[in-house]
Amino acid sequence: MNTRTLTAVATALAATVTLGAAGCSGSKQPSGGKGADGKNPATANQGAVVGGTPQKGGTLTVLSNQDFTHLDPARNWVMSDMEFGTRLLYRTLVTYKAAPGTGGGELVPDLATDLGTSSNGAKTWTFRLKQGVKYEDGTPVTAQDIKYNVERSFSPDLPGGADYAARYLAGADGYQGPAEGKHLASIKTPDDHTIVFELRKPFAEFPNATVMPTFAPVPKGKDKGPQYDNRPFSSGPYKIESYQRGKKLVLVRNTNWDASTDQVRKAYPDKLVMVMGLKANQIDDRLIASQGADASAVSWGALRPESAAKVLPNAEVRKRLIAESTNCTDMVQMHTGRAPFNDLKVRQAVQYALDRDSVLTASGGPAFNDLSTAYMPATLFDGKEPDTLKIPATGDVEKAKELLKAAGKPDGFATKMTVSTGDKGRAEAIQQSLGKAGIKVTIETVDPSAFYATIGDTKNRTDIAYTGWCPDYPSGSTFLPFVFDGRYIKEKGNSGNHSLFRDEPTMKRMDEIAAMTDAKQANTAWQQLDGEILAKAPAVPVLVRRWPLVLGSNIAGAYGQTSFGGQLDYATVGLKDPSKSQG
Repeated sequence: MNTRTLTAVATALAATVTLGAAGCSGSKQPSGGKGADGKNPATANQGAVVGGTPQKGGTLTVLSNQDFTHLDPARNWVMSDMEFGTRLLYRTLVTYKAAPGTGGGELVPDLATDLGTSSNGAKTWTFRLKQGVKYEDGTPVTAQDIKYNVERSFSPDLPGGADYAARYLAGADGYQGPAEGKHLASIKTPDDHTIVFELRKPFAEFPNATVMPTFAPVPKGKDKGPQYDNRPFSSGPYKIESYQRGKKLVLVRNTNWDASTDQVRKAYPDKLVMVMGLKANQIDDRLIASQGADASAVSWGALRPESAAKVLPNAEVRKRLIAESTNCTDMVQMHTGRAPFNDLKVRQAVQYALDRDSVLTASGGPAFNDLSTAYMPATLFDGKEPDTLKIPATGDVEKAKELLKAAGKPDGFATKMTVSTGDKGRAEAIQQSLGKAGIKVTIETVDPSAFYATIGDTKNRTDIAYTGWCPDYPSGSTFLPFVFDGRYIKEKGNSGNHSLFRDEPTMKRMDEIAAMTDAKQANTAWQQLDGEILAKAPAVPVLVRRWPLVLGSNIAGAYGQTSFGGQLDYATVGLKDPSKSQG
């Protein structure tokens, strides 16, 4: 998924997720590296719950410099946004366990009674829904509501969402959503509590896909098309009381949510208030100080790299720091369908010219980031990425110039790169390093909430985008095909494949791997394919970030959810003393 911050999946996503906070320039700072004992001071709370067990009640405040990209479950495929939506507002067939560390990667039933039952060689999947699950108005959640949301995710006026349904459902080619009463025959609802999916090909990992918001319920009578983004109808523990886009979101309890049907969400606070449009540096400073109402607050976005020097040397503040890996790879993605990036040598020149080490510095240093030498993160390489190209972390400018000369561009060329406003510091580091090889980059920044719509417009986007991708679950099948399969490129709302890479041998190999029934064999094949695509240079992997968050001193039950890019798990967070909260 897009990092959007892990992506963002951010992430990435996201995710996605969008992609983090502003960077800084200059030399590496001692506060951004290892401590005197050789340990990373940012990861002392890794895999742990911070603040103890919350008490029920009070108001949790979320401080943010941005709005959501989407909250409509048909469109929500941004790492942090997905975590927020599926933990608070709507439930999905299956979800992730509410637990720190590796425990957060365990699939557990949510709306469904189990993880689904396969038949017909994993081409048919049946889920039975729990009894007693209700919407905010007290009406029951039905299988037909889940079918309806999956179908509406195909609507051209609702771009940006996860496309597992489009990739795998039988008869989905050319489907345009449920307008005019058109429905997918491959989704059957024999009764209100049973839903059956018929796939075009075997997909043993299908339960993992049903974690996506696409598989949340939306009652047809509440659907308002694109406007549904402003007021999703709740099947989760909270409902929207008010939402002023870009300013403020207020959630209050959904009194029809039944905790006995939900083993994941604890719903400790009475209210959640997200305040948007704040300055990122102000958010950091307020949470570090943790005074008054800010003691009961958390940050939506990751700690800015510049703020590391205020946090890491301070033992008291470090106790309130969580910094799980996003498990998302940041990439420089080049438009392979447009000159000059339709030339392999030009793309390789970017690979060699890029000083990844300077981008690492702009991202807060090694305490908050790991350099990437492959597209997929280390978790999909059994813990360690390979380095097939052997390009120095600081780049090789002379080699880049040789490649440009061979491409007929001895004097370099000018191009434009789109980045989220939060990535401007990273973009400037990229701009400086490419400039040394004669590639003159103009940076165009876009507000995080509009970033993916901008780069997803394939006709009107710039030649380069700085973005990333996060695996939706631990499999190469949820990374490489989403980033490099040219058959799913969209004119609007294009997601993942921002290099617009269309390579027949690559796509043929993806199909061969997807058909493998031996998971170990498939895993090895995805790893090998990663290196083969890297040699064709549609994108340059840069780094994998952590998602550092400083918590207010009154926060309890907090940890980074590893399956959602390290974002705070809103299923379990709350307050030590609700009486001290305000709002």
